[in-house]
This record gives sequence, structure tokens and C-alpha cells, in this order.
Amino acid sequence: MMSPNRVSEDRGNPPHHFRQTPLQIIHIVANFMRIWSIYSMYRYFVQTGASVVLFLFACLAPASILFLILQKPWKGRPLSNTQVVPSIINGGITALYLVLWGKGLKSCGPARAILAEYSGAVLGVLSAVLYGRRAHLWKKIGGLVAMLASLYLLSEGWATATYSPFYILTPTCCKLNQNLPWEDRDSSESQAEAVLGLKLMLIPIIAGILSALRRVIARRVSIKNQLKRRLHALTIASATCFMFPIAMWDVIIGSSSESDNSKKLPFSAWAFFSTILFGNIVIFYADSIAEERLHMVFSSPRHLAAAGACIIIMENVYKMDFSLAGFTICCLILGFGIYEATSLERYRKDSIRNSDSSIREFDDPIQMSALPT
Repeated sequence: MMSPNRVSEDRGNPPHHFRQTPLQIIHIVANFMRIWSIYSMYRYFVQTGASVVLFLFACLAPASILFLILQKPWKGRPLSNTQVVPSIINGGITALYLVLWGKGLKSCGPARAILAEYSGAVLGVLSAVLYGRRAHLWKKIGGLVAMLASLYLLSEGWATATYSPFYILTPTCCKLNQNLPWEDRDSSESQAEAVLGLKLMLIPIIAGILSALRRVIARRVSIKNQLKRRLHALTIASATCFMFPIAMWDVIIGSSSESDNSKKLPFSAWAFFSTILFGNIVIFYADSIAEERLHMVFSSPRHLAAAGACIIIMENVYKMDFSLAGFTICCLILGFGIYEATSLERYRKDSIRNSDSSIREFDDPIQMSALPT
């Protein structure tokens, strides 16, 4: 029988979903700011033809310094070699991911590059083949087919008003030959996004798989949250060191000479600042909070839904070549594929969470009234 003290404590505590609402708002706002920084970065690349590697290195270097100042990995409990060496290797994977993702952003556009990051759920299919149960294998294969179908439709231009089969359902503000997205675009031909095909779409897809791989390595190496943040600072510093020779080689071969023009850009400072702050630092802490408190990982349908809503807003704000109906269909197919591909991991997390709650309830001391003397 539950005591009156226990009932009063339960009434005083707010419901669980109300306690998570501020964290969900913080996560959505952080993702919106990160996607805004991606669109400003893409506009900077289109306007200037700047070097992707050099720009990302210029943003990653100050971000790594800020991470080192905030986390101070040299303080506290000394890190072992089994933690430092994988973190340094993870820095190399992060550098390769950033280079490929930046190339994919410049060639495919922001909407395709952001959605291609969710292709990292393919690792769930691989884990099912190697370590999972055969009963869940067909679900993961079906999810893989759905993800590939969604990425194929994106590569064929379904998310653009120019090539979407749902052109009639596209809002007028998103159709071609309307208002140009920014002043320096002097022709509507530059606004139209071409049909890419799977060859060019493979670049951001591989980047998405590398992004999921670096998250898996970071999760395996660090169990505690504070240790995870210290090792992440070491990983970003290592990624900066790995990207430095690539950026210098890019400068030597003269690929950055296209950006040496006399025209000053009004929002170039915002592109750098937003990429450093929101694209590297804020989004890391927001995703960590979402994973720890909300139990929401990056490659999940809920995360995709939040990112999709932010993409729709930014596509309309920047007046991009955008089809709402085609984009929604691609997102729904991709979300279904992610849901099926991560079914086994979701079942394990739910079972572990339920077992933890039952153990917690069993461990709570039962408050009973004193026996009458």
C-alpha cells in the first residue's frame, strides 16, 4: 500500500513529458541554427566559389580551440591509451567526413546533403547481418531498400520544383523564375538544381556513413558523459591536425584562387561565425543532451522529422528550387527506412529502459506505517 508521503511526492513532481519539453525545444532550436549555418555556408560557396576544404578548416580550427578550453582534457583523471588512440583515429575519420560532406554540400545542395547524413543508419543493417538475430534481418533489409529508394529519388530531383513530378502541388514561392534567393544571382539558371544521379549523390552518402561511424566509435570509447566530452575535444583537435595538410595542399595547387575577388560579401562573417558556433559547438552539446536525456540518437525518425521541418523553413526563406510534396515523400520514405533499420536497437533500448525502471522501483524502500504497540 502506498504511503501518503509517497503520494504527495508524486503529485509535486511534474509529469515526465513536461520535464522533457524544455530539452526538446533546446534541441530543435540548436538543429535549426545548425541548418541555418549550412544554408549560409552553401550561399557563400555559390557566391564566391571558395574552397570547401579551406573554409571548413578555418571553421574547425577555432572550434577545436574552444572545445579544448571548455573541456580541458588534460585535467582530471588521466586518459588511457585505449581511449586516446581511438579518439585520434576518430579525428581522422571526422576530417574525411567533413571533406566529403563539404564537397557534397557544394555539388548537391543543402537539402540533399543534410538528408544524406541519415544514411549512416546503414550501419544498423550491417550490425544485424554480423551480430543480430535472423528474425530481424528482413526488417533491416527492407529499411535499407527504403533508404536507398529515398536517396535515389533525391538524386533524381524529386525535392526540387524543376524536376519534381508534383510540380502542380509546389507552392508558388518555391517555383523557378520567381524571386531570386539572393542579390548576386543574376539568372534563374543558377537557381535550378540539376539532376545529380547516384554518382554525385554517393559523396554525401559516404560522408553520412562516416559520420555514423565516428559516433559509434565515440560511444564505444567513452561510457561516462563527462569523459565523452573530453574525448570529443581531443577528436576535434585531431581532426584539425589531419585536415591541415589537406587545406595547405588545396592552397598550393591554387584551387582557392577563385575566391580572390574584390567583391565584398555582406554575410561572409555570419557564414564563418555560424559554422563555428552552431555547426560545431552548440550542436554537439544539443545532440549529447538529446541522447542522454531524451534517448534520441542522430539516426532516428524523430531527429529526421525535426531536421525536415527546419529544411522546409530554410528552403522557403532562401527561395530555393524546392518542391514541398516531393521533399515530404522522400522524408517519409527515409524515415520509414530508418525506423525499420534501427528496429533491433530500439527494442534493446526499450527493454533496458524498462528493466532499469523496474529495478529502480524494486530498490525504492517501501514506506510503511509503524505497527501499533
